Amino acid sequence: MTLDWIAPAERLQALPPYVFARLDELKARARERGVDLIDLGMGNPDGSAPATVIDSAIQALQNPQNHGYPPFEGTASFRKAITTWYQSRYHVELDPDSEALPLLGSKEGLTHLALAYLNPGDVAIVPSPAYPVHFRGPAIAGASVYSPILKAENDWVIDLGAIPEDIARKAKILYFNYPNNPTSAVAPREFYSEIVEFARKYQIMLVHDLCYAELAFDGYQPTSLLEIPGAKEIGVEFHTMSKTYNMAGWRVGFVVGNRHIIQGLRTLKTNLDYGIFAVLQSAAETALQLPDTYVQEVQQRYRQRRDFLIAGLAKLGWKIPPSKATMYLWIPCPVGMSSTDFALSVLEETGVVMTPGNAFGAGGEGYVRISLIAECDRLQEALNRLEKAGIRYSSK
Repeated sequence: MTLDWIAPAERLQALPPYVFARLDELKARARERGVDLIDLGMGNPDGSAPATVIDSAIQALQNPQNHGYPPFEGTASFRKAITTWYQSRYHVELDPDSEALPLLGSKEGLTHLALAYLNPGDVAIVPSPAYPVHFRGPAIAGASVYSPILKAENDWVIDLGAIPEDIARKAKILYFNYPNNPTSAVAPREFYSEIVEFARKYQIMLVHDLCYAELAFDGYQPTSLLEIPGAKEIGVEFHTMSKTYNMAGWRVGFVVGNRHIIQGLRTLKTNLDYGIFAVLQSAAETALQLPDTYVQEVQQRYRQRRDFLIAGLAKLGWKIPPSKATMYLWIPCPVGMSSTDFALSVLEETGVVMTPGNAFGAGGEGYVRISLIAECDRLQEALNRLEKAGIRYSSK
């Protein structure tokens, strides 16, 4: 019996096609054929969480008090660890009782923030390309999404002056993300001052996704939005434990910043979930207290992979400037091929998985994203397969 008469809500039908679904289908077929996939698609860190974090989780798991419902707003000790970490990293003072909120991963929080603040017909500014949740969250909320296109000639930094005056006056929220997923671009500190001034002028809520704050290289230190004077009056910043600490499957993140914005998100979440398992909060607290040497080791690992893959791609015609941050390379497709066509052809011909740039919005067309989530021997195998299949970059 089919249930054709039960139609999904309009908010689901309005969502743009999800390229990852087609990619997953082809990956499944390739595995059925016995293909040894080298999956460089998702930003899913390889390896396990640090041993001390795992030990902390085991110890917390043995405490019966951690098996009940956790506090809606997160445990006091985890919130304190968040604000202490912020003070140490960015010299930003935050109130752990009102300016920090643990999340079931930053993806959850970013989406729920849109539901908490956007009404149908409201306008959200979301640059393109972007992490899909940045535009899918507002779309689910029924908002209208205006997407200024990021451009290579502008180093993938938002051109605030190009946003039409009428859009700026209507906009309620502006999502942005540096270091950037998917382009790996970084923004100069002056840009943060400019965007705060822009948002204050037009009374727009700023939502900064800083989930790659620790994955920075060659002496570069990412800027926190909250370092900028006046930013906390109008904005919030999201973080995740997934990338730096190899805790993607643990689903732990947090948001910090304006207490009123956070309270609205908290109110929504009290009606939707019971918060993070206290055991995971204890483990995340331990992760935030790890010494700087751990972060330096993570940075070195990704820097080594970045340099290795850039050098290998250069032999195939790609001239990729070294990214200053993130766990990605953003590479142009050969001329004449769309993002989807190139990614799918590479998958079918070589078993190497890349993410088509248009999965991140119209501004990503013409590029693919490669995740640095494999050791150099696997990256070399991926390069060998590309070369054997005759896949090279051509700008003509």
